[in-house]
Amino acid sequence: MEILQWIATNLLTQVAILIGLITAIGLILQRRAFEEVVGGTLRAAIGVLIMLAGADIFVQGLVAFQSIVASAFRITPPQAAKTLAEFTAERGGHAAIIMTFGFLLHLILTRLLNVRFVYLTGHLMWWVSLTVTATLLAIMPNLSTFGLILIGTVVMALYWTLQPLYIHSYMRRVTGSDEFGYGHTSSSAAFLGALLGQFVGKPEESSEKLSPPKWLGFMKDINVSTGVVIGLIILVAAIFADPKVLAEQAKDLNPYVWAILQGLRFAAGIAVLLYGVRMFLAEIVPAFRGISLTVIPGARPALDVPVVFPYAPTAVILGFISGTVVFLVLMVVFGALGWATIVPPMIMLFFPGGGAGVFGNSTGGWKGALLGGAINGLFLAVGQAITWPMLSATAPELATLADPDWYLIIWILYAIFTPLRGLFGGA
Repeated sequence: MEILQWIATNLLTQVAILIGLITAIGLILQRRAFEEVVGGTLRAAIGVLIMLAGADIFVQGLVAFQSIVASAFRITPPQAAKTLAEFTAERGGHAAIIMTFGFLLHLILTRLLNVRFVYLTGHLMWWVSLTVTATLLAIMPNLSTFGLILIGTVVMALYWTLQPLYIHSYMRRVTGSDEFGYGHTSSSAAFLGALLGQFVGKPEESSEKLSPPKWLGFMKDINVSTGVVIGLIILVAAIFADPKVLAEQAKDLNPYVWAILQGLRFAAGIAVLLYGVRMFLAEIVPAFRGISLTVIPGARPALDVPVVFPYAPTAVILGFISGTVVFLVLMVVFGALGWATIVPPMIMLFFPGGGAGVFGNSTGGWKGALLGGAINGLFLAVGQAITWPMLSATAPELATLADPDWYLIIWILYAIFTPLRGLFGGA
């Protein structure tokens, strides 16, 4: 148990280490020279760390933005009876074992069933394993440890094996190649964005072909346009936010200067992230050919959502904005109806929303990008409202941290095991 937890904590959830190891194995299997193995491994790991560093730059801004938006709408987050930290301390070890066994079973299924993708988004492997653990225990509180690990392992292995497969026809449209897959828990929103995008627009009307007026010519630079758009959004939110909350975020800076800087930091983070993506893709994709030729024939890596961002960076911003608007509208409606109090999850609105925007753009141009982001915002709003009470006995905070696929997994598990809870330890 301790060994499995060590593997989960130090290898599987550490994306830079996992990608570096996979790169090294692939290069060794291709019998590359020692210096090529070392150089390729380090470049892949460093590329991942650069990508994560870029993400950290604007994630900090998104968290602050989330506080400002919640304040502007006078939203108070619901309180959980049991915190996520408490649940993780109690059941995190079981989730780590589920993740480890699930990944091993996923590799076996990939090899035996001749499916094409190895899921390598390590941090999401942890979060979804924790979510499945919380869900199974919410449905069946007296479920044995053996039953929990067995069911959780099978669920995770099936998800990691099938998820990159069903969306790959659209992934191929996005990237124009078959070299890597999409391994992210926003796949349902991305799939629907691509599927429905063709009904609202045309691929030749790509978001990347949008041409601003001559006096806005500087907006053609994605870094500049990102900084301007996000800066303006944060400025507007700051105007309506509680002055105390705004001052707490801005600290010694003038609040409006702080808002402008957040937009610029956001743009800088995107630029760093995209550079890291290009760097590690340049190593992992060719290195993986060694694995696909020997260990798992025909296999390709299924990678995190930022790998699609370079293909349509403007669509990323459009997806984020449209999803945020949809979520905020529903947040007000749900509150007015007294149905639920939901909190804008800015990180989930950005990453899955950006990915859904890119997929929607691939079939429906800029209109498809807006639709993809809107679908993600709808998923997150409705999903959060429905799922918080479903996890109330275990870790309801997971409902506010969820990507679209998390909700689908939770709902499917409830549909399957609720009628069977008497057999597996229900209350």
